[in-house]
Amino acid sequence: MMMIDNDDEEEEEEEEEEEEEEFVFQSQVHICGVTVSASGRENRWPGSLPSKETLRGHSDTSIRGEGYIQCCVGVRLCDMYSNKELTDIHFMYGKADGNSALARRLYKERYPQRQCPDRKAFVRLHYRLCEYGKFNSPSLGRGRPRSTTPEVQEEILEAVNMTPSISTRRVALQVNVPHTTIWRLLKEYKLLYPYHLQHVQALSPADYTARVRFCQSFLQQCGVNPNFPASLLFTDEAQFTRGGITKFHNQHVWAYENPRATVPSHHQVRLSLNMWAGIIGDRLVGPHVLVNRLTGQAYTDFLENTIPHVLEDTPLINSQHIYFLHDGAPAHFSRTARRYLDRRFPDRWIGRGGPIAWPPRSPDPNPLDFYLWGHLKSLVYSSPVPDLESLRNRIVACSEDIRNTPGVWDRVRRSTRHRCEVCIQAGGGHFEHLL
Repeated sequence: MMMIDNDDEEEEEEEEEEEEEEFVFQSQVHICGVTVSASGRENRWPGSLPSKETLRGHSDTSIRGEGYIQCCVGVRLCDMYSNKELTDIHFMYGKADGNSALARRLYKERYPQRQCPDRKAFVRLHYRLCEYGKFNSPSLGRGRPRSTTPEVQEEILEAVNMTPSISTRRVALQVNVPHTTIWRLLKEYKLLYPYHLQHVQALSPADYTARVRFCQSFLQQCGVNPNFPASLLFTDEAQFTRGGITKFHNQHVWAYENPRATVPSHHQVRLSLNMWAGIIGDRLVGPHVLVNRLTGQAYTDFLENTIPHVLEDTPLINSQHIYFLHDGAPAHFSRTARRYLDRRFPDRWIGRGGPIAWPPRSPDPNPLDFYLWGHLKSLVYSSPVPDLESLRNRIVACSEDIRNTPGVWDRVRRSTRHRCEVCIQAGGGHFEHLL
């Protein structure tokens, strides 16, 4: 048997430590994430494959011996060491001013019980933090090569530029590639995103000027009297049905298996309530139930019975400065309704045919349209509505929850003023994208 000097063994160990790379070796067999080889370093475990905990709990010199299975783990530094250990490794590299050999000695002296990494690991960890801003580097250059050629990519982009609303499956049929490839090309390489269309109120050419004129008048009144929005009685009607609001794009059911969930709609027995509500100052008036087919006389009778109760809770000095607002619905434009408003609010009501014209087809400046009805319906339709009485009770209960929300009406008034400012910036056009 040939004897080897201890000095020669130490020199061989130092050479091996300089050549190792993060404990990732040339492998022959991969078993459960562990690389088993018949030659290489002398890291050996008796009869079974090592775990990460085993690797972390043993140093290079404490796991050597004869007659063992030779193993190594194909893992990255972030898998071999905890974040705290990686932080200490990089700290020692900085303390050594970029000298990896000195950093390794300092790490051994500071943490003698830990597994000391190779000196190249210090350099590699510092490089990753500088390049990627994290301990582990992204997986680049792996997997199958991309199947699209530059000609195919140009054809895909041309189809999208010609028809921005085209579907990826239709493009896939045109260029004869999988639609998943279309998705990857548009999102990863060209940074395109399929934005959803937004439903807005259709406007006629004459509406733009009327909208700008009303918003300018509103802001002018706010400049003269900062409390003007609080003295304005905003009113509107909304229809509540049994079907509610269904947006399938945002409705999901999280489950391990498909529960085959359904949403009933198009009921044979229909339920409907026509609700009226108003907002003045920090008060929510109503909601009150109207007849489903609202006529001018029915609307006038409702105002004559409701408006006096609203003004009763308002101080006399303030009631003389209250403005009334409603849109241009046919019932609002009736002669009886306009005559009543002329008597009750002389030169102080806003609407179609009134002293202050309300711009047609403009629900967006009205807080009942842009806030109250949408929020109220989302609360009412949180679960299926079984009957008409349940629908009515939910509307009342949910309205009470909104009424008791602290500071909500002050935010609504600020939003109304901001919407008028943005509407002027948009030249009377649609401005939701500018909010």
